[in-house]
Amino acid sequence: MSRTRLTRPARIDRRRMLLGAAALGGGLAALPCPAIARSDRPLITHGVQAGDVDTSGAVLWARADRPARMRVELAATEGFRNPRLVTGPTALGVDDFTAKLTIDGLPSGQDVFYRISFESLEYPGAVSEPAIGRLRTAPTARRDIRFLWTGDTAGQGWGINPDWGGMRGYATMAAQGADFLIHSGDLVYADGPIAAEKTTPDGRVWRNLVTEETAKVAETLAEFRGNYKYNLLDEHVRRFNATTPILAQWDDHEVVDNWYPGEMLQADDRYAVKSVDLLAARAARAFHEYVPLRTNPLETGRVYRRIACGPSLDGFFL
Repeated sequence: MSRTRLTRPARIDRRRMLLGAAALGGGLAALPCPAIARSDRPLITHGVQAGDVDTSGAVLWARADRPARMRVELAATEGFRNPRLVTGPTALGVDDFTAKLTIDGLPSGQDVFYRISFESLEYPGAVSEPAIGRLRTAPTARRDIRFLWTGDTAGQGWGINPDWGGMRGYATMAAQGADFLIHSGDLVYADGPIAAEKTTPDGRVWRNLVTEETAKVAETLAEFRGNYKYNLLDEHVRRFNATTPILAQWDDHEVVDNWYPGEMLQADDRYAVKSVDLLAARAARAFHEYVPLRTNPLETGRVYRRIACGPSLDGFFL
């Protein structure tokens, strides 16, 4: 994950460019793209996200479909007048082509619009179609803060049902215009396979969208990653992520129900991998790849942290 700090002008309003010089990448001029075949251009595969938003910064996330470098434009208005272009990290296969960029030095209590694209590392100048998101930084002055809370996504085998309209709860949340969402763990159910059909208590049939990675308990790194990709297949989830930052913690189902260090799953025939320590290591890697969470340079796997959400609210994540 890359980090950049932006210096702020003394006075900022929504009609002026809100960002000063970037410490990483500088201000890059927008260059015309040469005539390159569409197939040579990267694709953004699972939308964009912002996370760990506080009074002066945020983490931005996206995933490409091939080796590419993240490019982020930041602006004070939805029309992206006078944007600041910042060079982000490379998306490589070792991280499943995910990329996260930490931006610091944003103005407090303001909407910030961001536009993410990827430039191919194999064909320089071949740039993806951009994906646009919005975040709101926490205030330093006193004001009401509106936030959402949820947990336990796609649990107990209840996945994305296209007949029902997908994960409609995320559409309801997106309509609230909240400052952020607290996802209090179990972002995925890596230990809960999602079958094609499931019977509801009143006898109806719930038809799930299914993928190879979520059809069994997660054991490999690819399967843990596949659980996060599954949720991002839903259009409501992607639209929500593009408009509302997430403050996330992990719980147990990101690995195995009620797991503990040193546990061996000898009695669970679903698992060929019996060591929970090995499962947890793979699960943690996927979690940090797919969740827009700040990386602590002294402890890269850390999930506990404090986030300043304003003068009247702190978030403590265990």
